[in-house]
Amino acid sequence: MTSEWRRFTAMELVEQLSGLHAELTILGPDALAGRHPGEHADNLACGVMAQPGSTEAAAALIRWCNDNAVAIVPQGGLSGLVGGNVSHAGEVILSSARLNRILAIHPEEMTVEVEAGVPLESLQQAAAAHGLTTGIDLGSRGTATIGGMVSTNAGGILAFRNGVMRHQVLGLEAVLPSGDVLSDMTRVVKVSAGPDLKHLFIGGEGAFGFVTRVVLKLEPQRPHRATALLGVTDATSALAVIRHFRTRSAVTLEAAEMMWPRYIRDCAALKGFDLSWLEDDAAALLIELSAETVEAATAALEHGLETLWEAVDLKGGLIAQSLDQAKKFWDMREDSGFYYAAIPSAPSFDISVPPTYLDAYVAGLHARLQAIDPTYDAYVYGHVADGNLHLTLIRPGPLPQTELLAVEDAVYAGIRDAGGSFSAEHGVGVEKRHGYETNVSPEKRALAHVIKQAVDPKGVFNPGKVPF
Repeated sequence: MTSEWRRFTAMELVEQLSGLHAELTILGPDALAGRHPGEHADNLACGVMAQPGSTEAAAALIRWCNDNAVAIVPQGGLSGLVGGNVSHAGEVILSSARLNRILAIHPEEMTVEVEAGVPLESLQQAAAAHGLTTGIDLGSRGTATIGGMVSTNAGGILAFRNGVMRHQVLGLEAVLPSGDVLSDMTRVVKVSAGPDLKHLFIGGEGAFGFVTRVVLKLEPQRPHRATALLGVTDATSALAVIRHFRTRSAVTLEAAEMMWPRYIRDCAALKGFDLSWLEDDAAALLIELSAETVEAATAALEHGLETLWEAVDLKGGLIAQSLDQAKKFWDMREDSGFYYAAIPSAPSFDISVPPTYLDAYVAGLHARLQAIDPTYDAYVYGHVADGNLHLTLIRPGPLPQTELLAVEDAVYAGIRDAGGSFSAEHGVGVEKRHGYETNVSPEKRALAHVIKQAVDPKGVFNPGKVPF
């Protein structure tokens, strides 16, 4: 980071940036005052937002900031959960809000070219007109933007089958900290032509530049679904169910989401959902299948459960009898912030381990938390098929720093040795710095700093995050 930062006030920045480019909109403190800041109260704290309407406008803004040593905070839909969009006085938010066009859908090759500010749900709706959909899906689909998902290497519901955002991106365009434009809008899977530099921006959390356009793979839409909520003893049982349906030729497993006992029971109680069918101490597995027809999907689901019931020792189950009932199943999984009214600012985590290690990890986690405080417990839920767990401590926050670090160490214990990650799909931002510094090898961190220095020597892009 440069030591020669220019300290402009918000109004000075508005004055300097207004008129910089015809396709650049500048919003000042008054315009931002009534806006919802998204998932972090300080996202809009700097009071200045630049909204380019084109790559050229973004480049003009970035060149000016680089020349004047003004820090840039890239922002998409503000759905990030780790403080990666937090801004401070003297910085400029670079928003993709006006870069919101779907540029071209290529149905025959099942690809799409979009600008970075397109919300995921908007892209899904546009692709549906061609019988296609995205290979990635998130609960925050209505607000999460494609550029933000690229920058955090988002995962979500379909990662067990299609991979994460890194596996969906064929090409992209980004403005570098110098203001130069790196355009690599590749539309093919096979590229063996030297280092594939687009990966520097996928998961980079805005540290290396500003993504403006993206080429993504699409996949056939499979709208005919059958949905079930099942009782399982543990993740091992859930994985047996998942394997069964993944190996059936006539159906596709579209989702497999698990909610451990404390989560499903507290969530169901809040929503008035009847769990009398679920045996005590059982977890819940939400699965969804697709087939050529709803009837075929339902028949395959029913037949599979008959085969699995005793073999896996299922602890109860419901097959959705209507779309409305299926939505109620999904609401319990996707309304994962139901607990924040009772436990505001509760510390939350996003880890991944190999799926076969899940049961050992969860058991160890509870033991480690109770070693810190016998009253500690956690909500555990997530994408069981790919080993991604979301964890929330059932304790209001913020915790004292020493206590928080002890909790983080308990959460992250053994993950790296098991071949997992302390951050699965939420990124690092400002909140996961301790996890980054204690769970990423010194050699990897040092190489990341070398690359950052080479690409952004003044440290203009998203300083203090990732953690640069």
